[in-house]
Amino acid sequence: MTGTTQVERRGRTPRLFDWLESEFSLLPGLRPFEFERFIRCEEFVEDGSYVVRAQLPGVDPDKDVEVTVADGVLTIHAERRETRKDAHRSEFFYGELTRTLRLPKGADESAVTATYRDGILEVTVAVKPEEAAAKKVPIERGR
Repeated sequence: MTGTTQVERRGRTPRLFDWLESEFSLLPGLRPFEFERFIRCEEFVEDGSYVVRAQLPGVDPDKDVEVTVADGVLTIHAERRETRKDAHRSEFFYGELTRTLRLPKGADESAVTATYRDGILEVTVAVKPEEAAAKKVPIERGR
């Protein structure tokens, strides 16, 4: 395996959604996936912490966003509420959005912080250094 980390490999998946969204944007009524419900994220490790940045414009973080961590999984749940107006047209998505991400090895679930600024939710999880490297097991010859 190359020097690509698990976080880097997982980060490639959303490109598929970008491609599908661009391909099907010409057929707005026929899109097979509801991309509006997909919270776009980026994740990386920086200064000993796992960081997730999620695009959540138009939500009130005090009322509409919940971040939970349990059993090695980070879940971001949000709700974009509709304000009723006599609009001629609306392409905004209103409703519930959820994104679940697996935490990397060594993530400290008791050391999680979250901040919201300019439509971006940033969740930081401390990562403990790995305690032991892989142990080489000697192989004995059979008789």
